[in-house]
Amino acid sequence: MHEPPAAGGSSPAWALILGASSGSGAAIAEAVARKPGLNVFGVHRGRYPDTARELEARVRDAGRDVHLRQADASTPEAAEAGADELLQRAGPRSVKLFVHAIAGASVGHFLSEGPDRLHPRRIQRTFDCMAHSFVYWTQALVQRDLLAPDARLLGLQNPLDETHLGNTGLISAAKASLEMYVRHLAMELGPKGHRVNLLKFGTVMTPALRHVYSPEALARLEARHAAMNPAGRMGTLEEVARFVTVLVGDDAAWFNGATIDFTGGMTLKLLDLVLNP
Repeated sequence: MHEPPAAGGSSPAWALILGASSGSGAAIAEAVARKPGLNVFGVHRGRYPDTARELEARVRDAGRDVHLRQADASTPEAAEAGADELLQRAGPRSVKLFVHAIAGASVGHFLSEGPDRLHPRRIQRTFDCMAHSFVYWTQALVQRDLLAPDARLLGLQNPLDETHLGNTGLISAAKASLEMYVRHLAMELGPKGHRVNLLKFGTVMTPALRHVYSPEALARLEARHAAMNPAGRMGTLEEVARFVTVLVGDDAAWFNGATIDFTGGMTLKLLDLVLNP
């Protein structure tokens, strides 16, 4: 078993990343391995094995330890098992950063009579993936004394709390629950010196998007975001990841219970685009 970090910080602390093999999770894992230099314990479902191997190599190139666990991270049992493995690997009080980047949601309509009906199993699965698992893992980390002093816990949010997109009602509801979990956990963990926040950012190009959309549809998506965003383009995974490295640092220590808007003003022009197309 690895020794826990020394009190003086001579051994690097760890980042726990759920959804680490691709997209925002992978980008954040690589970024925090380089700055401030965290080891990475990642959990992923195994859908992107090539990118998972690439992430391992990049983290090791940064001089940090890395361990990727292939498992469904969304259930209470998964959180318990994963936290046990993390404790064995990293030791107590080792987790400086916990990032919840699980993507697993159903799209559809609540009252549809067709195949897009959001039946109870889909609802439960979406809430487990996108909201409840944040609590499950936080509970498991606290019970095992895995949080390092001044640990940062971070959920990820999207702009669907400000606007509506046809078939994403279930995602919006789950993310609203996540926001409430973040606020209440911030109150419970604040006296212990930890910080719990939510980072909200807009659409970024990920392997999942490229898998779902055709090249033509992706081009339209980028063009519409260029019209919508004040900067005239989509945000990038690298920009999101770099900002997370800021949130781990001492200068961001007063953020707590916050929903941090990192959308680049993505929704500011929506009404103008509708009224003045």
